[in-house]
Amino acid sequence: MYDMTILIVDDEPGVRSSLKGSLEDEGFKVFTASSGEEGLEQMQKIRPDIVLLDVLMPSGIDGIETLRRIKASGSDAAVIMISGHGTIEMALTAMELGALEFIEKPLSMGRSLIRLRQALEKKRLQEENVRLRKEIEERYQIIGESPVMRELVARIQQVAPTNSRVLIMGESGTGKELVARSIHRNSKRGNMPFLQVNCAAIPDELIESELFGHEKGAFTGALTRTLGKFEQANGGTVLLDEIGDMSLRTQSKVLRALEEQEFTRVGGKDPIKVDVRVIAATNKDLRREVQEERFREDLFYRLNVIPIHVPTLRERVEDIPLLATYFLTQFCRENGKREKQISRETMRILQSYNWPGNVRELKNIIERLVIMSPSDTIEASDLPGDFLAETGRYTPQSMSLQPLTLKEARNDFERKFILQALQSNNWSITETAQQLGIERTNLHRKMRQYNIHREG
Repeated sequence: MYDMTILIVDDEPGVRSSLKGSLEDEGFKVFTASSGEEGLEQMQKIRPDIVLLDVLMPSGIDGIETLRRIKASGSDAAVIMISGHGTIEMALTAMELGALEFIEKPLSMGRSLIRLRQALEKKRLQEENVRLRKEIEERYQIIGESPVMRELVARIQQVAPTNSRVLIMGESGTGKELVARSIHRNSKRGNMPFLQVNCAAIPDELIESELFGHEKGAFTGALTRTLGKFEQANGGTVLLDEIGDMSLRTQSKVLRALEEQEFTRVGGKDPIKVDVRVIAATNKDLRREVQEERFREDLFYRLNVIPIHVPTLRERVEDIPLLATYFLTQFCRENGKREKQISRETMRILQSYNWPGNVRELKNIIERLVIMSPSDTIEASDLPGDFLAETGRYTPQSMSLQPLTLKEARNDFERKFILQALQSNNWSITETAQQLGIERTNLHRKMRQYNIHREG
């Protein structure tokens, strides 16, 4: 039994009657029309799931024109064309216009039902694909109305339609992957694959195979030929995430692939041509990496055609309420919770925090609050104690608003000063100690005292 509605549009009464009876026996709800015009009128009334549409109808508009008007109306009905005098050209035209199937007369009921079920499955897959695309777009949308975010979005829109390489720079957790996905989604390659390679997470001995694939027997464990990300993404986009952590040996192979748009699989001999747009992302200062000979200068200039800087959350504090509300809605829905809200005082604290982990840290905090907060309103007391202490206005012991004493103010300033120095030196203890003019052991003691540690 099928809970679906079918509209049959055919000028032959016998065909309409025979199809209607057989499909109703299968559990479908069936309506009929004797012409294209009548079929379009019925479409407005019943909104069918499937349309069985005759191609050649002597009076009024033919099936091809009817199909064109059905699609122009925005209907998502699956259209199956039927004809006793169909040609290959006619079938191709129908498929280009959006028909799912083309069935020839005389109709065999058994064969027609098989084709109908195939069309239903194809329609289901198309709808699932649309739903998944919508979910992906919602999950990876860029949220923010601050000036720096408006500037970022404008730059993405400017860059996306081109084939230029893009280097995305920013601290960890700022949303570099979101920027890369937005560039791909708004490009001419938007319907082609988008594949991501985390260069920091893959061992050096495996990353070449991950990027370019390998032949059977190329190394121990290579039991079959495997395609790499460049080959899988042919026609689409590859994101080389954390490219600053890629070894110099692999950098040289990536450079060759970029220059010649071809590569050789590990263990292979024949060059493989691909058409791939490369976007790179890093939280490192690649110019500094080049100066210290940890990154190839020629590769840097190949990647840095269009640089994009993703701002930290500290640079767009005014976006925190938007982001917090978005994550709140998302996690309430995912965890089956009633819609919660964030109190004004809690939001004020969120906006006063330094956010070393950027948007990712905010997302994690909101997820924790959704799960752990007992009420429908998230209050300041629901925030983690160490989080409150780091705002400089709360202590983990009291969990309540208190005025700072002189000692607390001095400690708060010292903690923030040390944290800022560590971040500016990429968490190098030696360089930070030298900058602050203190011993390494003293710096370690201060870090333990103020509970300073690198996120992740």
